[in-house]
Amino acid sequence: MTDSWPHELLHWYRAHARDLPWRNPPGRQLPGDPDWPYRVWLSEVMLQQTTVEAATPYFHAFTSRWPTVSALAAADDADVMQAWAGLGYYARARNLLACARAVVERHGGRFPASEAELRDLPGIGDYTAAAVATFGFGRDAVVIDGNVERVVSRICAIATPLPAARVAIRAALTPLVPQGQAGDFAQAMMDLARRVCTARTPRCLACPLISACAAQKAGTPGAFPVKAAKKARPTRQGTAWWIEADGAVLTVLRPAKGLLGGMRALPSCDWRGGSAPPLAGDWQTLGVVRHGFTHFDLELHVQALILPAKPAMMGEWLALGAVESAGMPTLFAKAARLGLAADDFRENKAA
Repeated sequence: MTDSWPHELLHWYRAHARDLPWRNPPGRQLPGDPDWPYRVWLSEVMLQQTTVEAATPYFHAFTSRWPTVSALAAADDADVMQAWAGLGYYARARNLLACARAVVERHGGRFPASEAELRDLPGIGDYTAAAVATFGFGRDAVVIDGNVERVVSRICAIATPLPAARVAIRAALTPLVPQGQAGDFAQAMMDLARRVCTARTPRCLACPLISACAAQKAGTPGAFPVKAAKKARPTRQGTAWWIEADGAVLTVLRPAKGLLGGMRALPSCDWRGGSAPPLAGDWQTLGVVRHGFTHFDLELHVQALILPAKPAMMGEWLALGAVESAGMPTLFAKAARLGLAADDFRENKAA
């Protein structure tokens, strides 16, 4: 391995950089817009566990509706949660609002530039702090995400399994970050990982770093990064209830804390087994929807009840025609589609 590879990578990046709405082109001065760090931060939160292709339309929608961090901080929680629907990992949306409000309260509506102050904000960890400091303010910082981990672990043939390998990855990378070009350097590694140094079947012959890569020299680039054996995720069972009356369905807001917190949903049990329905009636099973969370898989059984009039229950009755645009998280959107498609059930009840 040679220490000249960062400069070779920067040369490659100048010719191959992706054009992204939250990215400054290589070699250019950062925009003078004081809200540029806000756009960088927003993109980084959206890109956690989400692809560029999926995040881009959300980024445009958010920056159009809430163009500054102050505007986002003043937004209604329910509006933000609805706008976030489909991006998943809804704790990020709650942290998004908490962070925006902290920036307004503590820093007058302007993000701080130092990593230490950024880390002190809600929902910002080491990676996001380094990314905002570097991409938003041009500070020198070591930005390490999963893409960077893959590139560095292959170049250095780091055999320690993740996540323990992160110490060695940071130690190898830190002295090599080009001063004054830390942002371009990090973005270059991310683009290389996406286009060339891919997780599966890396395109080594197209890589500008082939001569520096220890894993390629050993003939085993696909073996890095080494990952610890995955633990099997348990499967939980739950029930969601489609309660329909007068052309409307009952929806609820989930508790602010916990999975899918603050989101509009169908009434549901606690996903830990059997549970009695919220009211007596001739319940019919519509089907099962499946969804994967970080630590478990869920099989959600959808049961339906059609009533002649709306009972007095906690929640909000939503017209059937408005269900698909209500911003439910993916799990409950799947369940709601079963309810909307249950025409045979409605005809039988009408008969």
